[in-house]
Amino acid sequence: MSSAVDTGYRPRRHQAEVHRSLKRFNVLVCHRRFGKTVLCVNELIDRALRLTESGPARPRLAYVAPSYRQAKGIAWDWLKSFSQPIPGREVREDELRIDFAGGARITLYGADNPDSLRGLYLDWVVLDEYGQMRPRLWSAVVRPALSDRQGGAIFIGTPMGRNQFWDIYRHAMADRDWYAAVFPASRTGVLPADELAAARRDMTPEQYEQEFECSFDAGVVGAYYARALTAAEQAGRIGRVPWEPAVTVETWWDLGIDDATAIWFAQTVGREVRLIDYYEATGAGLDHYAKVLSERPYVYGRHVLPPDAKVRELGTGRSRVETLAGLGIRATLARPQTVEDGINAVRLLLPRCWFDEPACRRGIEALRQYRSEWDERRQTLRPVPVHDWTSHAADAMRYGAISQRPDRRREPPNRAVTGYSPLDWGRGPAGGPSR
Repeated sequence: MSSAVDTGYRPRRHQAEVHRSLKRFNVLVCHRRFGKTVLCVNELIDRALRLTESGPARPRLAYVAPSYRQAKGIAWDWLKSFSQPIPGREVREDELRIDFAGGARITLYGADNPDSLRGLYLDWVVLDEYGQMRPRLWSAVVRPALSDRQGGAIFIGTPMGRNQFWDIYRHAMADRDWYAAVFPASRTGVLPADELAAARRDMTPEQYEQEFECSFDAGVVGAYYARALTAAEQAGRIGRVPWEPAVTVETWWDLGIDDATAIWFAQTVGREVRLIDYYEATGAGLDHYAKVLSERPYVYGRHVLPPDAKVRELGTGRSRVETLAGLGIRATLARPQTVEDGINAVRLLLPRCWFDEPACRRGIEALRQYRSEWDERRQTLRPVPVHDWTSHAADAMRYGAISQRPDRRREPPNRAVTGYSPLDWGRGPAGGPSR
């Protein structure tokens, strides 16, 4: 810490080790209750003061959590408390921002609103629980913001499977210009042995290994599809899956307005469902996605959209189905089903799926992390999925799964009751009846 101000922070042994070892880019894999947020808040404060002392430019530092609400709940009180002794510091409660007398500024952001970070310059940034953020946030938004000032970054978190946090950790381990460290509870001594023993009794082995021993191999707690994807990986169904030109491609969509729109590209060959491509974007109109489809060499069959795509928008008086039809895309609506039934449909479909890993990497990772919401008060999983960046790929997959041909032993639904044609319900990938 800067010698000019005593903020009251007294780092533990491993926290002090981190402060001494930091480089420009850093990855810290820490067990729960390690104190990583306190460590990083004080690192930001210290750097804000030192950058102010070293030159006339106005330093800009940021702490980014998966959501704005999490940033406020996790770090805001710590930032206010440890910066309180600093003369001239001002608290901007409405912006989750601390201004220092010398011109430096620390602001809290949520990765759920990446546009709030676009166009900024940053001297230093902390990305807390990076594994829960959109994979491209770093490369497309944060890393460019550091370039002008040659700023630095700290990625912190607890493992949630082999996601983008795992990828950045592996990169840091292989790059001598990065600092990487893992702090499992069995090594740090932060938590008493009897507390760890109690936690081990109360948690599943996978939960304990992930949360306290920093295991990237333990499954994501509450993940719906992680086990099926692991089985697919072990069976060699995630790798290179070539496009078959003789087979039509159908697309499965999740349509976002303020959120992302996600599209899976699938081919059905016998009982195999081959996911050969995936596309996702935010803030684009339907004409953009029509152009994306037209630029690919595929011959298309069905385009499966969410059931609510037929609802007319108040501004235009047209539904998204009608808009897409005007762009040359004739849509089929997925059958209305509960989210729970749709998740079960995906689980039944995944054993038949093959994924082209290079083309579908982002979608696969979203499916791997799609999970139930955790109820902190009741200490149990809620019967609803978390709505975050993983939802778009998962919802698109869900619409694709529920649109698959039904069991032939069952009769297709009556059009007069459901509003859907039996041909629409059982249509195969080539656009004709499935039988």
